Amino acid sequence: MQAPMSFEPLTPTAFLRRSAAVFADRVAVIDGERRYTYAEFLDRALRLAGALRALGVTPGARVAVLAPNTHVLLEAHYGVPFAGAVLVALNQRFTAADLARIIGHSTASVLIYDHEFEAVAQDVAREAGGALKLVRAGGADEYEQLLAAATPHREPVADERGMLSINYTSGTTGRQKGVMYHHRGAYLQALAMAAHMRLDCDSVYLWTLPMFHCNGWCFTWGVTAAGATHLCLRKVDPALIWRHLRESNVTHLSAAPTVLIMLAWAQEAALGKPRQAVHIATGGAPPTPALLTRMAELGMDVTHLYGLTETFGPAAICEWRADWSKLAASEQAQIKARQGVGNAISEALRVVDDAGNDVPADGVTLGEIALRGNNVMLGYYRDEEATRRAAPDGWFRTGDLGVMHPDRYLEVKDRAKDIIISGGENIASVEIERALSAHADVLEAAVVAGPDPKWGEVPVAFVTLKPGATTGEAQLIAHARGVLAHFKAPKKIVFGELPKNATGKIQKFVLRERVKEMLKL
Repeated sequence: MQAPMSFEPLTPTAFLRRSAAVFADRVAVIDGERRYTYAEFLDRALRLAGALRALGVTPGARVAVLAPNTHVLLEAHYGVPFAGAVLVALNQRFTAADLARIIGHSTASVLIYDHEFEAVAQDVAREAGGALKLVRAGGADEYEQLLAAATPHREPVADERGMLSINYTSGTTGRQKGVMYHHRGAYLQALAMAAHMRLDCDSVYLWTLPMFHCNGWCFTWGVTAAGATHLCLRKVDPALIWRHLRESNVTHLSAAPTVLIMLAWAQEAALGKPRQAVHIATGGAPPTPALLTRMAELGMDVTHLYGLTETFGPAAICEWRADWSKLAASEQAQIKARQGVGNAISEALRVVDDAGNDVPADGVTLGEIALRGNNVMLGYYRDEEATRRAAPDGWFRTGDLGVMHPDRYLEVKDRAKDIIISGGENIASVEIERALSAHADVLEAAVVAGPDPKWGEVPVAFVTLKPGATTGEAQLIAHARGVLAHFKAPKKIVFGELPKNATGKIQKFVLRERVKEMLKL
């Protein structure tokens, strides 16, 4: 029998209550000219909960938020669950039609929105047919008025496996799916992120990663658990980020490799390293060894993480071993490009064949990555069939293909849908991208399959060159052939900017459409 003294439901909002007691007078949030201590942060979150209850939000109801990385979205990560409600943080790059569909699917009754999205919010409200209550933040600030008039409120968490938030996937292969997070998973994942990134009360975390994306990989709660400072950032601007790195004592940030590429070769990078050590978590796509080498030159320590929306963000970490630091920089970069092992609260990672059996840990045999544990979703909201398909035997199938090395470190080779089958041979697009990115003139590269009458499919590369670079298609293909088997080298290279989503991931589905259009001409 479970004694009351030995159990308390886990919830990530507990971190704010603790930090407000321990670090009451320390700066918790910086958002432009706004500064809030931890005591003020807690008070605002409790008042938000009270304001939501006054608007008719009942336990279990959904509250949507459409905002950039501001104090408003951060406060919602506490105020909404304090009200007993479920947070739906919205991707601000979605169209009004997409957002209206998500609002309808999640049955959100309230939309808190940043003033920048006035037109979109009004469009969404019209689509909802008047059933959606709007709360504007910024400008004529209804949000601040509601908080000032509210009575602080906190709804106790009765079930730690109860729903905390719904995070919608990007929908690149179909309609967006609602991924259900629970209090227990978010609590544990936040602790894992704080521990692995070595956050403490003197850390300053710059919000370059969208808070709507996997709830900011749970750093929305992990930074608070450490008593560190949240430094909000409305948009990803390399010049502004570099200014913060040099003037705001930033110690930590998270970003997709494409954002790191922007930072690594920004004009401001030429001014030298920041005074303090900067620890960076990256994920969303494998960082190339060339990028990792460049970041090390800039005095930035990059940790490679791997996960999905369905796993509360990073489920794996490339855990560094001290003896690896003695290796040459190029060898270290190769190791850091691997995805690694399960994080501190994850179950062991697996790579399985079509029958669900583990493939040999030989670093060669390809299989699908399978995960389970406390940091895996409850399922897809209102889609039991998709949930069953995703976890046919109690292990979540990621759709990513990888190999398991003898040291039990995982290496992702490609998304299953991104593997190129040319003349019966499997070609990993990631391998080609790494080869192209190793060229001194290449800023970033993405490779997709293009139809071919002889081979079925062949690699087609899309490349962004560094400013001032003049390397042409023939030179890059020759470079690729110098480091890859010839059949793996791209048959065509298209130069220009790469399409990306709000989290900095390259949208390969857009590139596939471009290839189809090109081949029509």
